[in-house]
Amino acid sequence: MGAEKQACMIIGASPLDGRKVFKEFDPRHYYVICADAGYETAMKAGIKPDLVVGDFDSAKEPPPKEIKCVSLPVDKDVTDTMFAVMKGFNLGLHSFLLLGCLGGKRFDHSLANLEVLQYIREHGGHGIMAGDHTKIFLLQEERLKMTGMAGAIVSVFPYNGSNCIVSYSGLKYPLNRGQLSCGGLPMGVSNQVTGDPAEVRVHSGCALVVVGQ
Repeated sequence: MGAEKQACMIIGASPLDGRKVFKEFDPRHYYVICADAGYETAMKAGIKPDLVVGDFDSAKEPPPKEIKCVSLPVDKDVTDTMFAVMKGFNLGLHSFLLLGCLGGKRFDHSLANLEVLQYIREHGGHGIMAGDHTKIFLLQEERLKMTGMAGAIVSVFPYNGSNCIVSYSGLKYPLNRGQLSCGGLPMGVSNQVTGDPAEVRVHSGCALVVVGQ
């Protein structure tokens, strides 16, 4: 692993066009781990992964023999994506970009991958989940600053707790230390960036921030 690769890109099996994402996040700057059929997405984009892990229940065929691979049993306690993150931590990486981890036929896997974001945070790492049109951040008593994103849709949800206290600036509907509660009115949905920069600040609790364009 080159010294310049201090971050880990994990490519999952969910559908991903990739042209925009791989232009924004250049795979050459990451240690690339593909989870199961994520290697098919990588190969289509001309990306040679550093490692492939999985039970390959969602892949059409196993990876080529020239690619380093860790085969996992179908019956296991963690998802392929979670195993990939754990492998990244074992390699000394703490910054993770999760691609191909949203959508597809398995909504339960999308939810499981949100738990992967939480796992990354709980173990001292930093994680972002991104798709063709969406980015997801998990914030805990910190700020997310957005520049050059006028018109982007921003939604905020309390996560890993009953509520969170948040403020918005540079958004169509500003908020000053408002409380978002699980089971309450979904006040954080479908806001819009109008200023530059815009900011979401979490004063207490944990919030899931979804940014889409």
